[in-house]
Amino acid sequence: MSYKRILLKLSGESLSGDKHFGISALKISHYVQGIQSLLKENIELAIVIGGGNIFRGIDAKEQGLDSTQGDYMGMLATVINGLALQASLEKKGIPTRVLSAIEINKIVEPYIRRRAIRHLEKGRVVIFVAGTGNPYFTTDTAATLRAIEINADIIAKGTRVDGVYTSDPESDKLAEKIDKISIDEVYRKNLSVMDMTAFTLCKENKLPIIVFDINDLENLTKLAKGEKIGTFIEPS
Repeated sequence: MSYKRILLKLSGESLSGDKHFGISALKISHYVQGIQSLLKENIELAIVIGGGNIFRGIDAKEQGLDSTQGDYMGMLATVINGLALQASLEKKGIPTRVLSAIEINKIVEPYIRRRAIRHLEKGRVVIFVAGTGNPYFTTDTAATLRAIEINADIIAKGTRVDGVYTSDPESDKLAEKIDKISIDEVYRKNLSVMDMTAFTLCKENKLPIIVFDINDLENLTKLAKGEKIGTFIEPS
């Protein structure tokens, strides 16, 4: 399959590289190279980025923080990551816009659906930050929501492994890779890919997902050309 408009989901942890915290300039540069390969194929690209390399809202309780407050802190972490990615892309001459679900007008643009689509049509990479703007929703859900709103053809979720497995391949050597699966099967097998809210939105809106290894630069090139990579999750 080939795609005209892709929403790329990146975790915040993926930006930290070997440091496991903060932002790795080397890792961002790596992703920028992959993004360039997508743009060479005239693909319209939107990105949703997490903030786990700086702060995870889910960890708030362990630190004695209110859950809602922790989620807002996590949203602000995604803004920092979005600005860092924007700076790296623009150094390569790639036009970008950062759109935030929380209004921070002096730093980034507020999220407006029509504006986001217009940016994409003009060839700009659109980076969505601050999740959905609401606590208790993950960036997976934010990615799905934005993908539906901008009429993306697919969600490409970059991870540390090359697809969906029958169990965690980092701890289970017998785990088997799944090349293709439906959302219903993911439900039944209780596979950890995205949260259930995100999956339900994908199913109801017939939005497919590709889960792939973001650290292999060739994968983004293959994705741009419509070649098979990772695991394809079909909505029905």
